[in-house]
Amino acid sequence: MLADEIRIETVHQLKQYVYHTLCNHEQLEPGVFPMTERVLVRGGHPCGVSFCLHGPRSVKYTSIWETDSNTILFYGADGDRFLKTRLLAGPSLEGRQMVA
Repeated sequence: MLADEIRIETVHQLKQYVYHTLCNHEQLEPGVFPMTERVLVRGGHPCGVSFCLHGPRSVKYTSIWETDSNTILFYGADGDRFLKTRLLAGPSLEGRQMVA
């Protein structure tokens, strides 16, 4: 499933989009469950971000932002992908550390 292409300019906007998309899909109330993220590195350079929404009963919902193709892939608790979003523009990860 491909969502509309969107423009995201800051890391904060990216985190908010991922968080709300995961919450909406899983019918979770935003602000209740924490989300963590980890910068993915290839060849010493950031190449993406892995997000994990920690839901009820230790259930985890994940999303991967792949910077080379500028796409965000969303996965449910069963591991099946439910959404793919293409970014028209995305924030830069060079020299940045993501904070949960």
